[in-house]
Amino acid sequence: MVLLVIALGILPGFAWLLFYLKEDLHPEPKRLIAATFFAGAVVTFVALAFQCFTFQNVFGFESCGVRLENAVSSLSFLSGIYLVVILALIEEVLKFGAAYFAVSKNPNLNEPVDAMIYAVVAALGFATVENLAVAVSAINSVPGAGFGTMIEMFRSISFRFIGATLLHALASGLVGYYWAISIREFEKKRLILWGIVIATTLHAVFNYFIIKFDDRFYLVVLLLTVGFFVIMDFEKLKRKSI
Repeated sequence: MVLLVIALGILPGFAWLLFYLKEDLHPEPKRLIAATFFAGAVVTFVALAFQCFTFQNVFGFESCGVRLENAVSSLSFLSGIYLVVILALIEEVLKFGAAYFAVSKNPNLNEPVDAMIYAVVAALGFATVENLAVAVSAINSVPGAGFGTMIEMFRSISFRFIGATLLHALASGLVGYYWAISIREFEKKRLILWGIVIATTLHAVFNYFIIKFDDRFYLVVLLLTVGFFVIMDFEKLKRKSI
């Protein structure tokens, strides 16, 4: 059972990875894909450190282990939004930083769509570490639970994995799109900032609504809608060259 729960943490990232890699007409080197995925996984721990600092030194919580929904509930409306936005911004900046560090100087970054591919790959590395952490936490939280409780746990974890993993991929895909455009537009770095703003907004809206309303249907609709536009961005970049 432990292996099954851990598999739930690993499989979504690799499933989305295979899906997005198919969007590249000229496959990227496997070693570079692996390095970018690993870079995204590593910055998860950097994000955790920054988020811990935010909880304790910006918002005054005694522990950085407080659950996000509990933290938001204890804050005023504006402070809760501020917290969610800061945490989302930390993750989006670091995911992009991982992809940029891994491939920006590599000659294999030779097509606009490559920027989106590598941004998504880094995001999936990030999401996979998060998913594994949630899986381990879930195992520890329900020792000896009954069958009904276990089914509910799997349902909850499955949505968390699918929703969060897709969210990370889509948000970073948006940043990757603006990264690609910035390369073609004579290194206009401000376009990357615009991409990070959009990705952070999507990320923060998703997190805030799932905390406050737990309305999964509308969140899935949101992700599918954004996913449609991200795929369209992939298709547009396939027809362009750097």
